[in-house]
Amino acid sequence: MWKIVLSVVSAIAFLAIGLGPGTSSVRAWGPISREANEQPTVVKVGVYVLNVGKLDTSTGAFTIDFYLSFSCEKPCEPGGFEFANGRATSIDKSVDEPDEKFYRIQAALVSNLNLSRYPFDRHDLRIQMEDKIQTSKTQVYQVAMEDTGIDPAVNLVGWNLKGWDAQVVDHHYTIYGTTFSAYQFTLHIQRPVTAALLKSFLPAITIVLAGLLALLLTPDKIIPRLTITTGSLTGAVLFHLNMTSSIPPVGYVTFADRFMIVNYVVLATTLLATLVALRYIDQKRNEAAERVHVSAMVAVPLLLVGLHVLNFLLR
Repeated sequence: MWKIVLSVVSAIAFLAIGLGPGTSSVRAWGPISREANEQPTVVKVGVYVLNVGKLDTSTGAFTIDFYLSFSCEKPCEPGGFEFANGRATSIDKSVDEPDEKFYRIQAALVSNLNLSRYPFDRHDLRIQMEDKIQTSKTQVYQVAMEDTGIDPAVNLVGWNLKGWDAQVVDHHYTIYGTTFSAYQFTLHIQRPVTAALLKSFLPAITIVLAGLLALLLTPDKIIPRLTITTGSLTGAVLFHLNMTSSIPPVGYVTFADRFMIVNYVVLATTLLATLVALRYIDQKRNEAAERVHVSAMVAVPLLLVGLHVLNFLLR
């Protein structure tokens, strides 16, 4: 009998120990429940741009000077930020409250530039910021529109400012399996159209038109015609090299490249018509040479206009 009583007492004691408040099973489930109920801290971010340095189109590098503000509804620590597309060269903190931070920052940043429309290109200069440690589970950014903008005195030499926008996106790092809240402030710029026309296309068109003057000479003036055409073709090549020297050797054809290729085709066609007329004259076929001359005077200008119109439509 005493063995039965001892077994019952042992079973009761085992259940008491396993279900008691100090068991490891209760401690294991407690933190999971609390973490599931936690909400990430919302940090409102404002960026006010004071100055933008020279943009280097060969590398996409630029400098920017701006105010950066953080505000939270409760005490927070958003000071562990970093820039994904560059580095801050100086950071001055002027406000350091539990729920508010304010900085003046100078940074050297880089943006990817698409030069396919050069010299009518447009670009986005971006400030990309995220926290070094806190993921989107613990902290998320929110755009503070009332604290965001561009100072009216901002002027980027050689470019026109075309506005700005700000947004917050999730930046997922697949290799680490983590996601960070990323703040992006974008400054839209465009190369001045007037400067592009006067400095790039007006000289190029002048060179081509000078070459087409050879078409006004009669076929018997073959030497002057060759001199004018070959000189214009050489000038077009040299101007093309000079015009694209300010941009890196990209792996695609820009609008300026297509524009100059059209000029090459027109000048080469003029040169070909001159050589064909010269051959006919050597063969004493003056009528055939005259037909080539008249055809070239009509076809070459039409070819010039048609190809340039097509190029502008593809812009």
